[in-house]
Amino acid sequence: MAAATAPRGPGAVACTPVTRAPEPARWTIHDERLIDDTRRLHVAIAHVELPDGVQFEQYVLRMPKASMTVVLNDARDHVLMIYRHRFIMDRWTWELPGGYVDPDEDPALTAAREIEEETGFKPRSIRLLTTFQPLAGTADFENLIYVAEGAEDTGTAPDINEAAKVKWIPLANVRTMIANSEIIGAGAQLGLMFVLTG
Repeated sequence: MAAATAPRGPGAVACTPVTRAPEPARWTIHDERLIDDTRRLHVAIAHVELPDGVQFEQYVLRMPKASMTVVLNDARDHVLMIYRHRFIMDRWTWELPGGYVDPDEDPALTAAREIEEETGFKPRSIRLLTTFQPLAGTADFENLIYVAEGAEDTGTAPDINEAAKVKWIPLANVRTMIANSEIIGAGAQLGLMFVLTG
């Protein structure tokens, strides 16, 4: 480390020069072989080189964006959630309404459409809360979380394939539901915790 410079003049303070850290090195992708490509999933194997020269192959997943929404009632003390079965895990879970963003569709419009299709409620307002990548080391799968304040019941029955039950859940119950694994989705947990701590 460089020696401190001597202070000069009245009120001068000795300073230590700052040594600038080197720029972080990027991983290099030499090539990528397509394994499978569908409307909802692109699977490839990438030939990757690390900054220290080590090379290896890794599966890479690319998926369309997804949006979901924390729908609050006017009093902001209940959240609209859907109860559904996830066959891959064979689990029942409470979730936020949401779905994949269609090509060239505004994700906010996707969020509003999914709320209405899955719950029968139409949000009065909607704004972006945050975005996240649930599998950053393996997949490019951007998730956008919105918050809607207030919703009107359209009287339309929700899609039975999307939700077995639709319910306004007290926000006061959410932490316990997460702790008890009744809400297991990463997006639902993140969005709800944003609202609870915001």
